[in-house]
Amino acid sequence: MDTQTALLDVRRMGEADRLTVATGTLATELMENAGKAVARAIEQRWSARPVIVLCGPGNNGGDGFVVARHLSETGWPVRIALLGPRDHLVGAARHHAELWRGTIEPLTPSVLEGAELVVDAIFGAGLSRALDGSSLETLAAAASRKLPIVAIDVPSGLMGDTGEALGAVAVALTVTFFRKKPGHLLLPGRLLCGEVIVADIGIPNSVLDQISPDTFENDPRLWLAVLPQLHDDGNKYTRNHALISGGYPMTGAARMAGRAAARAGAGLTTIAVAPIALPVYAAALTSIMVQPLAMPEDFGCLLDDNRYTAFLIGPGAGTGEETRTRALAMLGTGRPTLLDADALTAFADDPLTLDRAITGPCVLTPHDGEFHRLFDPNGDKLTRTRVAARRSGAIIVLKGSDTVITSPDGRSVINSNAPPTLATAGSGDVLSGIVLGLLAQNMEPFLAAAAAVWLHGAAATEFGPGLIAEDLPELLPRVFRSLY
Repeated sequence: MDTQTALLDVRRMGEADRLTVATGTLATELMENAGKAVARAIEQRWSARPVIVLCGPGNNGGDGFVVARHLSETGWPVRIALLGPRDHLVGAARHHAELWRGTIEPLTPSVLEGAELVVDAIFGAGLSRALDGSSLETLAAAASRKLPIVAIDVPSGLMGDTGEALGAVAVALTVTFFRKKPGHLLLPGRLLCGEVIVADIGIPNSVLDQISPDTFENDPRLWLAVLPQLHDDGNKYTRNHALISGGYPMTGAARMAGRAAARAGAGLTTIAVAPIALPVYAAALTSIMVQPLAMPEDFGCLLDDNRYTAFLIGPGAGTGEETRTRALAMLGTGRPTLLDADALTAFADDPLTLDRAITGPCVLTPHDGEFHRLFDPNGDKLTRTRVAARRSGAIIVLKGSDTVITSPDGRSVINSNAPPTLATAGSGDVLSGIVLGLLAQNMEPFLAAAAAVWLHGAAATEFGPGLIAEDLPELLPRVFRSLY
């Protein structure tokens, strides 16, 4: 996968630093580059003003000493407050602290007096516990005074691997190095980081070959090369055929999913419905075909037709036995199958039956409530999604503002382009339809799910305020054009 979008957990980032030093780059040089990058970002966004740099006892604090020195050299009035004694600093942090010629104050809320900008260089992602004591009190006081805060790496008290906030406060700017961390994208971390800048400090991209990242920020670079393409000699049959099990009396969900599948490129899309529902579907759909099922066995006959290349069940389906039976039949074909909404809840009392039935390509798209009915809700979002994917054998798309897409092999993608306008009824049904349309065209399921989530967010962003779910399929052509 494209390593430019890799997200590095704290362990892997530490290994990237270690490997860089092992090739001959001095740790003091890396720290110098990091601090200079932060100082430059500050100078580009604010005019010179009184700054207090809050330094911690580790490398994050060392970065802070470099920031202070560079800002001071360009005429900024700078003070430093340090958590703990100066002589407890070691390594590169001690080296850069010794280059600071000004005074060093104890880190307490009183150091905020007179400051108009705060640099948080206390802990960064190296902290694995909740903030406490003077660091917690000082950052809380800075936030209450509405002072702009610049965080180095991550806001102190924010867990870099999970996005969990343990005393962290919202900052205006976060400057991190080499690659982002999952905590920059996962909630609530994303809401606390403000603007995030990734600075180049001299770590070579080649170290990624050795640390093998398995988490990525969703971006077209991950999947654009395998996104289904149109060909001059193609036709509707070469673009394949998607099948949706349509519900009744809730018909809108499947209809929106059908339109989304067609807009995502499926050459043909059929919704299979009970005869009583046929007039409703037929009156509302034109290019989407509607297939009435007069007899219970008719659904099985549809699945026997190998021209259908991907299946969707769940939107508006109901949570009863018929939905379970149809979902198991779809999974039994071994062809790509997507379960959403009611088709997930239908297995809430027996999730292991669903696990056992997943023997071929499968995508599950739960929101948090549906996820908790099927899987262990404990742990951070990234961890519990990985556990669920490994247990079930399916691609898991755990929806939300920070949607996580995970493969059973552990690869994960975190989405960051979803605007709040997607919090509207039916948007999840449209997402399922986009995934289905890509699956029907034989796109690999993990990348199809990642692409669909990004396209979904981009379409919503394109529309802006006032969005309703029905708008989303019609925006997809514009989003596709922007990619080529």
